[in-house]
Amino acid sequence: MTAESTAALGSLLERARSALSDVPREALGREKTSRWRAPRIVRVGSAWHVGVLLIADDAVFATAEVLRAAAPVRRGYAAESARARAERRAEASRGGFRDGETVHVGWAPIDLDAVAAGGASGPLVLTDGVPSVRWSVGGGLMPLAAYLDERIALLHGER
Repeated sequence: MTAESTAALGSLLERARSALSDVPREALGREKTSRWRAPRIVRVGSAWHVGVLLIADDAVFATAEVLRAAAPVRRGYAAESARARAERRAEASRGGFRDGETVHVGWAPIDLDAVAAGGASGPLVLTDGVPSVRWSVGGGLMPLAAYLDERIALLHGER
């Protein structure tokens, strides 16, 4: 069943990549620190943001933090959480991202072989031989094919 599951999962993702070819990708960033420079987020690639998934040319990742780069500015904050969000946006700006550019940080690779073997990785799981996705922490499972079709249609503005 593993070879069949691997082929089915690979086929779904290749079909998704083909359907996404005209959709803009979003940046993948990674935190970088050094003794000599302020913390920053640097570009390490790009992927299509499809709900809880980030689909790259040769890999799939689970989403985590999503932010928009912004140059640091001095201002007062009503809450410490607002200050922390502003600092994260500034880290992306220091790392070379354009102001307003969407950056994904903290994403995790999904082990497609583990999923095809009947296990789970990130939000993907094989359920009764059907690749499925857990689309929210408290949400149920949805067949991956239907999830991808729905999300890609939304990205194309078809809903």
